[in-house]
Amino acid sequence: MNDKKIVFSGIQPSGNLHIGNYLGAIQRWVDNQDAYDSIFCIVDLHAITVPQDAEELRTQTRKLAGLLLACGIDPDRSVLFIQSHVTAHAELAWILNCVTPVNWLERMTQYKQKAAKQKSVSTGLLDYPVLQAADILLYDADLVPVGEDQRQHVELTRDIARRFNHLHSETFVLPEALIAKAGARIMGLDNPTSKMSKSTDTRYHGIGLLDDPDDIRATVRRAVTDSGRDIVFSADPEKAGVNNLLTIYQVFTGQSSQEIEDHFAGKGYGDLKTEVAEAAIEGLRPIQQRYNKLAEDPATIDKLLEAGAEEARRRSTPTLKRVKEHVGFIIPDS
Repeated sequence: MNDKKIVFSGIQPSGNLHIGNYLGAIQRWVDNQDAYDSIFCIVDLHAITVPQDAEELRTQTRKLAGLLLACGIDPDRSVLFIQSHVTAHAELAWILNCVTPVNWLERMTQYKQKAAKQKSVSTGLLDYPVLQAADILLYDADLVPVGEDQRQHVELTRDIARRFNHLHSETFVLPEALIAKAGARIMGLDNPTSKMSKSTDTRYHGIGLLDDPDDIRATVRRAVTDSGRDIVFSADPEKAGVNNLLTIYQVFTGQSSQEIEDHFAGKGYGDLKTEVAEAAIEGLRPIQQRYNKLAEDPATIDKLLEAGAEEARRRSTPTLKRVKEHVGFIIPDS
């Protein structure tokens, strides 16, 4: 009997994955595959809350799947699938819509931030936290790895689950947010006061997982630093750019802070940028090689995703059936 805690993680197929995504989340997912019963979902239904080009979305979805596999997500140890391939997600989301007060959704911080930037807001943008709740609750997930900025969504999922359990019957496991311990936080190279984001398309903002060596060198060469000379780790906001470069160097080389400061003693920012770029190039090389091999055979990626979707359907079907029975639906024999 599998007594591991179930962990659910979702990632949107939009934007370009960068080293911040890899070091902040994906690497942890990979490392924890034996510790947890892990379910990884490419959430394409969430992606369409903003306008998408159809061909680009298909390309990005398959690309993301290939990158996750190349980074080390192992289909033999985890479940990896595309959200829209398992219709139970949308079915459960509708049922949960009917027990979720609108004001719960209107108070969500990310919705308010995004809505403030738009003249017209889609229902999907308001409602996507309910779909997110369905994603998690379908699999009786115990834990949801999120950053601090996503904790509110897990709390909403718990509120929705409690309300459903109260109105109908004990149905859902109440998941908990799995907040990673403090670790490397990769900031934008063009703005070291903000996290590196895959939704930012500024040319020299971040290092993409598939960037070629020349692009990586050009991006790092333009990284914001300061007017000083000392190459040391520092909490001083004025040194945020240098601190970010040192952090990137550290996570790719595995050296201690003292070893790195000793190594760069007496050197200039140009030396720092050159070595950071080379460390990133070498660190990403194995991922890029595995990805390129997978990309040559998209049928293999599709086969792995279908196997993952089949397993996801197997796991989610009992939960959805339980929900429908508690709501009062007639369940067909087939």
